[in-house]
Amino acid sequence: QVQLVESGGGLVQPGGSLRLSCAASGIFFEIYDMGWYRQGPGKQRELVATIGAGGGTNYADFVKDRFFISREYSKNTVYLQMNTLQAEDTAVYFCYVDARVTRFGSSEDYWGQGTQVTVSS
Repeated sequence: QVQLVESGGGLVQPGGSLRLSCAASGIFFEIYDMGWYRQGPGKQRELVATIGAGGGTNYADFVKDRFFISREYSKNTVYLQMNTLQAEDTAVYFCYVDARVTRFGSSEDYWGQGTQVTVSS
């Protein structure tokens, strides 16, 4: 059974920083992409950043040069360092992994439960 546990959300003032973590547990045959999406109040879920198995990264334009994604392969963990946070970054942040749990099965996306990030003075 695959489980993703996120942590690191909270309340921060504008201009502040937070670091989100997401640890994937369970039996994996192979993990491909890991990443983060977010859903703000009254908005659709949107891509924030992804990191591939080889370390290649992809960022949404609105977070470039402010947010940085990384992963710790030995721990199946993905991180999101968020700097210079703005009120517009307020959202529930969801992590995901694209993984295969069996050798001959297809890959699937697995999602965390979400962690709230609130940017407010």
